Amino acid sequence: MKTFIATKETVQRKWYIVDADGKVLGRMASRIASVLRGKHKATYTPQVDTGDFVIVVNVEKLILTGKKMEKKVYQSHSGYPNGFKEETFESLMARRPEKVLEEAVKGMLPKNSLGKDMLTKLRIFKGPKHTFTSIKPLELK
Repeated sequence: MKTFIATKETVQRKWYIVDADGKVLGRMASRIASVLRGKHKATYTPQVDTGDFVIVVNVEKLILTGKKMEKKVYQSHSGYPNGFKEETFESLMARRPEKVLEEAVKGMLPKNSLGKDMLTKLRIFKGPKHTFTSIKPLELK
């Protein structure tokens, strides 16, 4: 008996939908990252993108535990002198709530081109409506 190794041609992808209303950011992000990688499948192969597509709605209703709401800070640097920027969780949620979830999931994926390809299968929407209604996505538990 030979070991099965998935290839691009043999991967069958599904679409899942997640409602972020009242869910904890980190726990939801780890579940989404696992589905994007394909670890929930029996045909998981580490060097091949075997993951599924994930749609997230109501992302502006995410919550954090403890005092992270006030204390969590996102940092970035432009690469230029004096190009360091900091932004709190509250202000980033008010400005771009999709970015919060995207950064959380991105940190849980591989740091290479395969991880970037996996992140393109994530679709995030503010509010309960999304543009993929014709696909009939499954509910992710």
